[in-house]
Amino acid sequence: MLPPFDLLPTLVRGLRVTIGLTLAASTLALIVAVIAGVARTSKNPLISGIVGFYVELFRGTSVLVQMFWIFFVLPIPPFNISLSPFLAGVIALGLNVGAYGSEVVRGAIQAISRSQIEAGIALNFTPTQRMTRIILPQAMVRILPPFGNLLIELLKSTALVSLITLSDLTFQALTLRQTVGRTTEVFAVLLIMYFLLAYPLTLGVRWVEGRRVWA
Repeated sequence: MLPPFDLLPTLVRGLRVTIGLTLAASTLALIVAVIAGVARTSKNPLISGIVGFYVELFRGTSVLVQMFWIFFVLPIPPFNISLSPFLAGVIALGLNVGAYGSEVVRGAIQAISRSQIEAGIALNFTPTQRMTRIILPQAMVRILPPFGNLLIELLKSTALVSLITLSDLTFQALTLRQTVGRTTEVFAVLLIMYFLLAYPLTLGVRWVEGRRVWA
């Protein structure tokens, strides 16, 4: 049996796409999670209601269906919004993980001691100042470990973008399987490459959790 090294050039092309997709979607997810998590704590029922609907919609439906909607449905009337496969994947994964992350942010904000908020009031801080200077800095420390786990799930979910024609790692593996066969070798290398991507994230999450325990 030939060694699988001849499969690597094609898979590495897909690997670059997967890494870029993960970084872009993770950035979007973090931004969305913080904004939505803060909005969920708003006393304005309209704001909290709209954000709550978004969170429940994206948590209650399949990320694959969300991706299909963004890529296949939005380009047709009445929407007429055409997106590249990469951008569609980033938006779908970012909004999906952002919805889950918003609940992590909301929980972290609500876990901040009431005395901290009262101290900000005593210092005559505005609500925005209390949120940005007191609450969020402490909440961010709390959200890092669970959000790290969400990023690992996001990385694994990037395999779904192969179904919207994006030439990621999984797409390239499926193409190799069709052109050269050698199914066992192709998917064995694919499995190893995903593991090598996810394992550093796992170690990073454990390191952050350890720092948090000893902090």
